[in-house]
Amino acid sequence: MNTQEGIVGRATFLPGWRWSEHVKPIAGTDSCQAAHLGYFVSGRMKVVMDDGEETDYGPGDFAAMAPGHDAWVVGDEPCVFIDWQGFADYAKR
Repeated sequence: MNTQEGIVGRATFLPGWRWSEHVKPIAGTDSCQAAHLGYFVSGRMKVVMDDGEETDYGPGDFAAMAPGHDAWVVGDEPCVFIDWQGFADYAKR
């Protein structure tokens, strides 16, 4: 969805998804270099910043992620995330 401020995206990450395994080859960077500002609708995700800081997110959580992170789905439920900031830059080379 396009807004005057940019693109808003809704992403569904399936169990077993991990940025460093599934997106890194496309992006060509060591970690995700997009900033994300969003809301977790369902499922769980772990985010580890390049400096080692770790955060777990679940339903109802709001996230502000700086560039420089890896992330993966935790558990066997898909993770649904609404992103107001980084969707336009996701997985770009």
